[in-house]
Amino acid sequence: MRRSMRALQCAVLLAGLVAGTAAFAAGADPVAERMLQAQTASGGWPKHLDGKAIDYAKPFDTAASAALAQSDRVDDATIDNDATTREILHLVDAWRAHGEDRYRDAAVRGVDYLLAAQYANGGWPQFHPDRSGYRGQVTFNDDAMTQVVDLLQDIAEGKGAVAALQPLRGDAAAGAVERAIALILDLQVQIDGVPTIWAAQYDETTLQPATARSYELPSLASAESVAIVRLLMRQPPSPRVVDAIENAAAWFEAHDLENTAIERIGRDGSRPRDVRLVAQAGATVWARFYDLQRQRPLLVNRGGAVVASLADMSDERRTGYAWYGVWPQVLLEKDLPQWRRRHALQGRQADNP
Repeated sequence: MRRSMRALQCAVLLAGLVAGTAAFAAGADPVAERMLQAQTASGGWPKHLDGKAIDYAKPFDTAASAALAQSDRVDDATIDNDATTREILHLVDAWRAHGEDRYRDAAVRGVDYLLAAQYANGGWPQFHPDRSGYRGQVTFNDDAMTQVVDLLQDIAEGKGAVAALQPLRGDAAAGAVERAIALILDLQVQIDGVPTIWAAQYDETTLQPATARSYELPSLASAESVAIVRLLMRQPPSPRVVDAIENAAAWFEAHDLENTAIERIGRDGSRPRDVRLVAQAGATVWARFYDLQRQRPLLVNRGGAVVASLADMSDERRTGYAWYGVWPQVLLEKDLPQWRRRHALQGRQADNP
């Protein structure tokens, strides 16, 4: 009888996939079911399906389902663009909502993937097991590594949606977080002996700031460093952690562009037609990247050519990347003062550049 029911469920699922519908077994979570399909042999998840960002809200068509079912499919699991952490979180929620152990087991396999992908030095590559090219670099870009550490720390501490995984992987997660925080503290870039912020990616062997895509040169990365500082603020405030946070805060305060705002002009599909910096009293922005010598905004065209200003960039790069933003603003104005009060710490005053 059990075999007959299982066969019926499989038939219903197959019929739904062929018809392009979400005809899953009663009580199932359609998004979670698609995540089960997309999970790779290593236990992680890809960010793309058939060359496009994977969309679990829509049923996979027959061709995509067949490709995902192939035993020899390419294992393109990654932590980039929220991949793997997103699926783990959803599957745990689906398990709690539906009581389906397959969802829990897939989430645990995802956590095991994260644990296996961590380097001995404490960092994570952008992709695993495919670590070719810049995929193997220790990657903070787009908050990839910080999201992983946050998730594992939730597991270790039994917090949030993944609290139920603590008995299963809490100890291993705690060890991974400890190694990661030690590395993050070591990776804070020093220039002329002064601590600054962090790079977006580092060579996995030398641990020096590294190039990823042609327009992502070794540099100080303000957006990613904000997420790193927030992760450090979550840790016990040891003298070294406090120093790292305060040094980064001082750097942000010294390298803002005052009385400047970003103007996005019109729309061209998903992008603005143009982007420029304009004078605006009281406004503040930061560059996404700063060079490692003079610590000035670093703008790079596709192909690796450094340019002097947004106006000198190609239209495609100027409108297709966030070269300026306000990432540190809430951190400096709200989060950091609250953190200082919580731990009875006195902030440092940044020197004028």
